[in-house]
Amino acid sequence: MRFTYDPRYNIAYIRFGEKRKDIETVHISDKLNIDMAPDGTVYGIELLNANEQLKRGDIGKFLVINEATGEQVELPLAVGNV
Repeated sequence: MRFTYDPRYNIAYIRFGEKRKDIETVHISDKLNIDMAPDGTVYGIELLNANEQLKRGDIGKFLVINEATGEQVELPLAVGNV
């Protein structure tokens, strides 16, 4: 899995696998697109206007939590325009 955030375009993308030719982007809303295969496999989630969605109620950090072990990794999000 790979998480990317581009502050220039304010877009975040969570990629679960490499895109294939048969992937279709499903427009969910003005803030969310999902890349899916015909069998329903999700390959990626795109957050548009990501800054607003990712920083809602926090201090601008991305927190990854392993629910099984309780281990946490905190990563800072880019602030401002690059």
